[in-house]
Amino acid sequence: MIAAKDRKIALWNIGVAYTAFLIGTLCGLLQVFIRNDALQLPAWLDYYQILTAHGVLLALIYTAFFIFGFFVTGMSKTLGTFGPKVWLFSWIGFWVTLAGTVLATIMIVSGEASVLYTFYAPLKASGWYYVGLALYVVGTWISSFALIAHYLVWRKAHKGEMSPLFAFMTIATLVLWLIACLGVVATVLFQYIPWAFGWTDTINVELSRSLFWYFGHPLVYFWLLPAYMAWYLIVPKLLGVKVFSDSLARLSFVLFILFSIPVGFHHQLTEPGISNFWKFLQVVLTFMVIVPSLMTAFSMFATFETSGRKKGAKGLFGWFAMLPWKDVRFTSIFIAMAFFIPGGAGGIINASFQLNEVVHNTLWIVGHFHITVGTPVAMTFMGMTFWLIPYLTGRKFTKSMQRLGFVQIITWSIGMLLMSTAQHVLGLLGAPRRTAYSSYNNHPAALEWFDGILTSHVTMAIGGSILFISAMMLMYIVVMTMFLSPKAEKPEDIVEFPLADSDRESSPKFLENWKIWIGIAFALILIAYAIPLSSMIQHAPPGSEGLKTW
Repeated sequence: MIAAKDRKIALWNIGVAYTAFLIGTLCGLLQVFIRNDALQLPAWLDYYQILTAHGVLLALIYTAFFIFGFFVTGMSKTLGTFGPKVWLFSWIGFWVTLAGTVLATIMIVSGEASVLYTFYAPLKASGWYYVGLALYVVGTWISSFALIAHYLVWRKAHKGEMSPLFAFMTIATLVLWLIACLGVVATVLFQYIPWAFGWTDTINVELSRSLFWYFGHPLVYFWLLPAYMAWYLIVPKLLGVKVFSDSLARLSFVLFILFSIPVGFHHQLTEPGISNFWKFLQVVLTFMVIVPSLMTAFSMFATFETSGRKKGAKGLFGWFAMLPWKDVRFTSIFIAMAFFIPGGAGGIINASFQLNEVVHNTLWIVGHFHITVGTPVAMTFMGMTFWLIPYLTGRKFTKSMQRLGFVQIITWSIGMLLMSTAQHVLGLLGAPRRTAYSSYNNHPAALEWFDGILTSHVTMAIGGSILFISAMMLMYIVVMTMFLSPKAEKPEDIVEFPLADSDRESSPKFLENWKIWIGIAFALILIAYAIPLSSMIQHAPPGSEGLKTW
């Protein structure tokens, strides 16, 4: 068990994460009923408020606080108890991030920031909303530097040693996060805040969007890499084997740093102002991200095979029957992995020049987002929650909660399958994203969106309702394991941190030479962004005044 002072930091992060999860999932439930014309909101609340809250609270707040809770726990366990300065700055980072979160949420709820998760200009929120976003990022930076300092203290005391794999992966994720945030910090500080407070009259829309997507795509990997950490490190422990390859795991995380940042233009393939050459270059780099994902898939199947053979499995797929299906910690993560297969295939479609034309700004994109983030990432976090909170609180994860956990992940899978499939099909039929209910004056094409089995907003609403029920089951488990479940007193009742061993001594030391990888990452960023961004600045149009459409 990690030190009590470190546990407290982790638990506060996880507590805030699940508070945001509760509110965010409620907003999601309201959305699917509004789009189906089955619900009318009161006058003081509109669709775009809850759409913004849903995206911000789940995509930014829930994920970041949960990830830092996970990192604090794992870094304390693998590298030792936090020193006084690391402990202090971890708390400062937490409170600054929370202050930004509260300020931004207040602006959304008060109707001053219905600019959606992407906050595209020229939609203009209150300046205090952008201040809240800035505080959120600064707070996560402080927390990141605290963890990096803890890592550097360990490296100084263990010269010549490879760090534990968990610590290496944590630092890789934080390096990606720190570099990626440079884009959103630049646009918020130097564009949005002066514009929103009236210090400047207009904003360069193309530049602001490009800087957002410089951040927006690697943000996905900030969510995904902690899930990969669970796949690489926790799954083998649950299977009773070592990490398949320590060096392969480290290399895959290095490649994510290199190839997940200079790819933002593939979100802007339909926008003018960016030449096709730079779009094509970033599409190529986007497809390079597939390589470490395939390396991860190879490692996982090798782990399953190794475990199965160890238990006597025969034949090509004999290992499948040997997996610990009765352990909800494993089953939840396995299902999450399975969902990532169609999710990744959809990503290839979104990133391609021609196919993106068909699905751009339709509900297909929303379906893709939910089947990649809302299931592989979220369900992996759920599987981690089943042991992470009991490990931190010292409470039991009872058999009844294990059974409820199975019901929760099954209902989440069914709900997501229904909702995401409907969204994909509706997108192919032309249903737009980011809109409330509309029949477009009873246009025949729009009326198709409300008929059929898989082509209906009704199916989407059914799936969303099942997801909300599943979310409430998860919240029950969170509250029980955090506050109400009996304390574990017998050794067999104590929940462990299931961390697999890896042969780190055999990994090449250059994999942990951060100067090399950060240098290459910045070189790729300069190649991909320097010329197009400088062109946007040098040849800037007059700019746009702010719009408030709500």
